[in-house]
Amino acid sequence: MAAPESGRALGSAPQLLGTAQPPGTGWERLRELWHRDELQQYPEETLNIIKATFSGAVIGWAYGGLPAFYHAKTQYIERSQAEIFQNRLDAVQSAHRAAVRGFIRYGWRWSWRIATFVAIFNTVSTGLSVYRNKTAFSHFAAAGAFTGGLFRVHLGLSRMAAGSVFGAAFGIPAGGLLLAVQKLAGETIQEKRTRERRLLHEQKLAEWKARLNVTEADLEEIVSNTQEGTMERDIEKIQELLNLPKNPLPSEDRN
Repeated sequence: MAAPESGRALGSAPQLLGTAQPPGTGWERLRELWHRDELQQYPEETLNIIKATFSGAVIGWAYGGLPAFYHAKTQYIERSQAEIFQNRLDAVQSAHRAAVRGFIRYGWRWSWRIATFVAIFNTVSTGLSVYRNKTAFSHFAAAGAFTGGLFRVHLGLSRMAAGSVFGAAFGIPAGGLLLAVQKLAGETIQEKRTRERRLLHEQKLAEWKARLNVTEADLEEIVSNTQEGTMERDIEKIQELLNLPKNPLPSEDRN
């Protein structure tokens, strides 16, 4: 009973090697963009989208909140000249509360807008690069045009076209900056993922070959021992072989 089960386990080993091979089509690469790997981690492109969105939210809050903070404080002081306060501390606290309200109100307005713009822009540009398996200026221009038009679609066709032009004009220098950073790093994200997949595939292939050699030697020993009436001990040995831990992945070695 144990021999057929072990045969099926050995036959399934080459199928596991396919998970380390790069996807063949653009849609497969896009689906993989939103799935975790064997280490329960999202791809680097997805993490970059999340980081850029968070950074955009912080920058937007600072851009809209800090000027509103000083403006609200100044306006409150000018309008409250005729008001009577209990003491100087009460006046300072009232002006500070007005400034904080302005910071929160206008900071939030700019924060969610810039964060949404950055998220859509990065998602579209990354999706195009992953689908075509290369990075180009046209991806960033198309992402900027799509995002700019989407933000102005409720204002009419002419405003939407103007937003697309503005978005494309913004996307080209932004894409150039990102490409320059990747060139300085020595490789693009797509090249890095291809290299890591190749290393992972070679490691899995070597692991499977090592397991196959060990299992073949043990099977020969089992066949010879079966004639001596040691079937139960051989079944236990097969179970131990099937429960052997996997070799660590390259990413785990780096950690």
